Amino acid sequence: MATAGKVIKCRAAVAWEPNKPLVIEEIEVAPPQANEVRIKIVATGVCHTDLYHLFEGMHKDGFPAVLGHEGAGIVESVGPGVTEFQPGDKVIPLFVSQCRECRFCKNPKTNQASGRHDMMAPADSRFTCKGKKVLQFMGTSTFSQYTVMNQIAIAKIDPAAPLDKVCLLGCGICTGYGAAVNTAKVEPGSTCAVFGLGAVGLAAVMGCKSAGAKRIFAVDINPDKFGKAKVFGATDFVNPKDHDKPISQVLAEMTNGGVDYSLECVGNVTVMRSALESCVKGWGVSVLVGWTDLYDVATRPIQLIAGRTWKGSLFGGFKSKDGVPQMVKAYLDKKVKLDEFITHNMTLVAIYFTLVAVLSFYPLDEMFHVLFSLGSKQFCVTVYIGNYERLVSQKR
Repeated sequence: MATAGKVIKCRAAVAWEPNKPLVIEEIEVAPPQANEVRIKIVATGVCHTDLYHLFEGMHKDGFPAVLGHEGAGIVESVGPGVTEFQPGDKVIPLFVSQCRECRFCKNPKTNQASGRHDMMAPADSRFTCKGKKVLQFMGTSTFSQYTVMNQIAIAKIDPAAPLDKVCLLGCGICTGYGAAVNTAKVEPGSTCAVFGLGAVGLAAVMGCKSAGAKRIFAVDINPDKFGKAKVFGATDFVNPKDHDKPISQVLAEMTNGGVDYSLECVGNVTVMRSALESCVKGWGVSVLVGWTDLYDVATRPIQLIAGRTWKGSLFGGFKSKDGVPQMVKAYLDKKVKLDEFITHNMTLVAIYFTLVAVLSFYPLDEMFHVLFSLGSKQFCVTVYIGNYERLVSQKR
């Protein structure tokens, strides 16, 4: 391409400070260095973790930054030493890398890898704006029209894949679906409970269904989510606000002692405890899926002594470069749903308003016509269902 080897100027949504509006800026994106790939981002999803970094975690050393980690695009150019990719390839950036060489990558028990590519905001960056270095959030920064990444953190996908759909596989859908299939290892005929029906939770419901679960409880304080959860395979719906007893007790009474598997997809430590205590003693497995690093999580030792297993899941347990192309194929083969997650397509300039709408629980339908008129259609922002569901009022 004509831009290969040159600095590209493009638009990006820059977070200059925590808890402040994103600003659409013109940034400079340097050419890829050794083992790096420069990608033209075509579509990106808006994920709760972007909100977390901007409004909750607010680590000052993580700014200024370009957020976004759930995107898909086309390779623009490659740096020295890159043989796996070439210009024109369709790819999905990965916030969890896979070098295939470190002890983590070689161990089948984990999908994590060593190295800098798994940090919230690596110090190294190919972005500059107004003479200042701008960090790349999670090493990806898909809220930019172009980004540069190491080749170990990119998945090459089927050329037939629609980028405005499969971008969701860069985080939320793989995270929830894989938590059920890979981490919990849900078994046919089992009983499951999914706490939180945002995109990750709905994907977890879909994973439980795919694994053959007989009964899937969808737990949320927003009853409007139950209809959508049914689409993905939920069989029962429980709103903690409808009960005057702990949700764990409610589920135990409905399942003769508790569910076989529970998945916490909120990122709230109170809900994490509720999910664990909703599992049956002896063999129940509870998986922490929702992201948070702000508070300690606790339970009474007897919950674990009694035979329950408490475990966590990052990116659904998928080894990223291997797993994402497989999920793309599953979508193309109509074995995994993606279209049903998407509520709106918006432009780059709408990203901040979308974040505020989701964080503040504003109905996006009321904002859509305003947002749609704000900018160019050259860049698509895919907003998926329920990015940020809180169950903080839920009783244990």
